[in-house]
Amino acid sequence: MEYIDLFPKKVLFIDLSTRKWWTETREDLFENYLGGTGVATKLLEENLDPNCDPLSPDNVIIFATGPLNALYPVVSKTVAMFKSPHTGNIGESHCGGRTSAAFRLTGYGAVVIKGKSDIPVYLVISPNKVAFRDARSIWGMRSTYTVGKIIRRAERGAGIRTIMRIGRAGEKMVTYSSVVAESYRHFGRLGLGAVFGSKNLKAIVVEGSGSIKIPEAFRRSYNKTYKKIYDLEVNSDLMKKYHDLGTPANILNLNKRGALPSYNLKSTTYPFAEELSGEKMASDYLGRRLACSHCPVACIHLGILRESYENEPYFYKTTYVSYDYELIYSCGTMLGIKNGHDLLKVIDAIEVAGLDAMSGGVVLAWITEAFEKGIISEKETLNATPKWGEADEYVKIIENIVEQPNDFYKLAARGVESLSDYYGGKDFALAFGKNEMPGYHTGYAAHLGWTLGARHSHLDNAGYSIDQKLKEIPSPEELVDKIIEEECWRQLLTSLAICLFARGIYKPEIVAEAFNSLGKNLDEEQLRNFGRKIYAFKYHLKQKLGFSFDKLRIPERIFETPSMHGKLEKSYIDKALKYAADKIQGIIKQHLK
Repeated sequence: MEYIDLFPKKVLFIDLSTRKWWTETREDLFENYLGGTGVATKLLEENLDPNCDPLSPDNVIIFATGPLNALYPVVSKTVAMFKSPHTGNIGESHCGGRTSAAFRLTGYGAVVIKGKSDIPVYLVISPNKVAFRDARSIWGMRSTYTVGKIIRRAERGAGIRTIMRIGRAGEKMVTYSSVVAESYRHFGRLGLGAVFGSKNLKAIVVEGSGSIKIPEAFRRSYNKTYKKIYDLEVNSDLMKKYHDLGTPANILNLNKRGALPSYNLKSTTYPFAEELSGEKMASDYLGRRLACSHCPVACIHLGILRESYENEPYFYKTTYVSYDYELIYSCGTMLGIKNGHDLLKVIDAIEVAGLDAMSGGVVLAWITEAFEKGIISEKETLNATPKWGEADEYVKIIENIVEQPNDFYKLAARGVESLSDYYGGKDFALAFGKNEMPGYHTGYAAHLGWTLGARHSHLDNAGYSIDQKLKEIPSPEELVDKIIEEECWRQLLTSLAICLFARGIYKPEIVAEAFNSLGKNLDEEQLRNFGRKIYAFKYHLKQKLGFSFDKLRIPERIFETPSMHGKLEKSYIDKALKYAADKIQGIIKQHLK
């Protein structure tokens, strides 16, 4: 067995155009940017032409893990970075499953993929080797599940392995297509699947057969810290909800508080919330739970979708479908879906095609309302009838978004911003920075959070969580300060590739102890400074790629529908954004001298 470095030092470069690969030792990179988000952002800046078309060979794909991956529990994420075809700016997506352990145990801290293959290929990455395989026989295959099965049988490597692949949505370059790993985990948001497709890259197999040896001098301290973190995860209440009901536990709570977006945010309470609740899904549909590598929590909940074959009433196909809060929101409450069976049917159609479920659901919601208002008709939808609660119609529309048989569906494959640019209906086109809205209408912090967030994601800073803890509304300046402070700390956590579900465990003192136990002395203030510096550098790159506060659009719908804190005022949002623009510029100047 090959032992790899305790902390990452090497970057693997792959050129699809020439089918060459090489490695570089970059201790400076990992010392200054740690790993994950930090390293990926720096490598993107070094290797990307900011003016390139995101779907051209000049775009690059970066994967990066963190220095604590494969060493401590729930440090289970891989960060992908690229220029997003969906927004034209930073694309950043995180995936769990076996991805981080597999990448880490190849000995590479990061991978940079350039160019475009002349034919469809998939890559096999293992320690000291990269293989280029012909993927023409699996290009165009209907289901991402089937693609995974075929590659698994063809590649019989040992060790911890991940198979990351795209579906037909990625091949057709739908700008919000995903990359699927292990069938139930995803690099979901912002269109990494389309970038794969543009490069004729069908899949990546990563075989991590190396091992990390803890130096004798640190074994006692490492074991002590490991046990402390493990005990917090399995014996405290900090992670219990993720195991029991998972994030769907939020459904009834948010519905009760008037914060659950429904019917394209025409409402924030949902009459069928009980039927789609975490409790109902667990009692009637839950088939099993899964965990990512090196995680004892098992937060992945798989529902059982049981469907009869046509003309064979007593023969059934049974499919496991992963569900969580965001999918119940986007494919359920936003579409008026009334029961778990129809919810799983819509999610499964999105999974098979390889679409991001959050953007996909919001696109379907916009199409439904636009059809209802007469902005579009069956001429555009090709006789599909989008109607709240009609799962079978949504499945037809999903298929058409992937295949793009007319100009309407070509626009739908680019998201609600493109649809509303052409057809109107901008007021109810729920996108922020061109990225479709996550599942919370909790108040100002939620919408400011994904407007200001470096990748316009709810996980950038969890503004929705800040809203739920507020007893009264602070000034716009105070709220922006809270949002940015949280996002700076999350840059540190995602640079270490820690699952954000474990953020309540990996507090600054625990992160410092995890490093110190391995002989790398970092105190809490140093860790916070890493987060601030990475945040500043990411925003600096974001501006190089064309981001401007002057170009931001806030959908009118968020001011029309009351949140859990009542109706939102435009003047508050305007004041907050003006302050944020100056504040962020100050952070960039301070940390990028």
